[in-house]
Amino acid sequence: MGRLALLSVSDKSGIVDLARQLVTEFDFEIISSGGTAKTLQEAGINVTKVSDYTGSPEILGGRVKTLHPRIHGGILARRDLAEDLAELESNSIRFLDLVAVNLYPFEKTIAQPNVTVAEAIEKIDIGGPAMIRAAAKNFANLTVLCDPSLYEEYLAELAKGDISLEFSQKMAGIAFNRTFAYDRAISTYFAELNGNTDLPDAYSISGNKVQTLRYGENPHQPAAWYSNSNTGWSSGSQLQGKELSYNNLVDLEAARRIITEFPTDEPAAAVLKHTNPCGVAVADTLAAAYEQAFNADNVSAFGGIVALNKTIDVPTATALTTTFLECVVAPGCDEDAKEILQKKSKLRVLVLPDLATGEKNTIKAIAGGFLVQASDDLIENPDRWEIVTEKKPSPAEIAEMLFAQKVVKHVKSNAIVVTKNRTTLGIGAGQMNRVGAVKIALEEAGEQTSGGILASDGFFPFDDSVRTAAAAGIKAIIQPGGSIRDKDSIAAANELGIVMVLSGTRHFLH
Repeated sequence: MGRLALLSVSDKSGIVDLARQLVTEFDFEIISSGGTAKTLQEAGINVTKVSDYTGSPEILGGRVKTLHPRIHGGILARRDLAEDLAELESNSIRFLDLVAVNLYPFEKTIAQPNVTVAEAIEKIDIGGPAMIRAAAKNFANLTVLCDPSLYEEYLAELAKGDISLEFSQKMAGIAFNRTFAYDRAISTYFAELNGNTDLPDAYSISGNKVQTLRYGENPHQPAAWYSNSNTGWSSGSQLQGKELSYNNLVDLEAARRIITEFPTDEPAAAVLKHTNPCGVAVADTLAAAYEQAFNADNVSAFGGIVALNKTIDVPTATALTTTFLECVVAPGCDEDAKEILQKKSKLRVLVLPDLATGEKNTIKAIAGGFLVQASDDLIENPDRWEIVTEKKPSPAEIAEMLFAQKVVKHVKSNAIVVTKNRTTLGIGAGQMNRVGAVKIALEEAGEQTSGGILASDGFFPFDDSVRTAAAAGIKAIIQPGGSIRDKDSIAAANELGIVMVLSGTRHFLH
């Protein structure tokens, strides 16, 4: 009697090749549930349906298929215990040597727009996690494969002879990670469904390795990329260029977050370096937005990361190839634009159709644990701003301040942004004092400062920054307010004849 494998998969990638090699090269017999059995039969592979093996039909529209003692007995039996052997024999149960199971696509389903609760519920797998966990628990006696990417590795191990305990233990670890992540996704979905906005008493993070990275921030730091869903960067595609690095991915995420501030009916471009924007612009065309963003600080932009909120067209692709850039990300890329971008073969070009979907919480590691906070996704509403100076802003100035406010929240604190015509002119990032950030932003803006807008991520503790800004020609300032010396800054703005608006919202970024 040959070895026995249970194949029951939602994602049928590679399952026919796996089954064929198991049968023809390694003398396996196959049992499979409904859809998988049909796929294998159509490929000409001999398979026994689970319902025939158990003697129990699939019921409740397929909700109950593998929840049966003949299945779980074969998975959980210990080959070195006489009691287990006797019970298997008395119940006509065979040992299972392999369990290849992957789960209903719950994460992918809930990521779809307008998915209903009923649709989500039907993608919560019950039998799959039960089999995966059972097989992982009993790794000393069989092997579990929970992802198609593992099939080739298993077949290579099988070709060596008996499957090693070390290999099965490794597969068990991967399996438990998968069921953990699956349950976390379901738990998070129900928390959101029930309107639970509070952070829970227990918080878990998990993920499956997408790839091992060459190194982390520096060559002596090992690093890897993990994904906890089928959304976000793992759902994107890389059209060309070298493999992504740790720093690329960190910068790309910062770029994704800033570009989603701008609706797609306003062509926008952001150029970043070391997670800070060095140029951001909105224009009538995507190519013009990129040119303005790049020229805002073309020295810093060299070797930068570019994010675009619209599909890359030919004019934009042409502009992107005129200098050295590390990465470009956009929601799409025209075919003609792809040909142009290929002239820069080392340029990493990524397409992420859903730029807006990101993590709702941000996590930072500290010694002995980690910190969790809601992401700073607050949408600015000028109707809630307070105009505190005698001079009032025009509608155009309000629109410019909104643009500046969208940018400054993505700059490392202390942060100052100077803009004009919906283009950044100067950015002061990550300074230990706000005066220093103001001076850097104004120096970068240079002669263009006159008539510009200045945005600050935090309040002004003194009026010195207001006076420095006014002397450079700034005509309006937006800041959160909240300082015990707000009245001093307001008085200085009135004295110097500039507009000051208090947003009421601080946007520190550490």
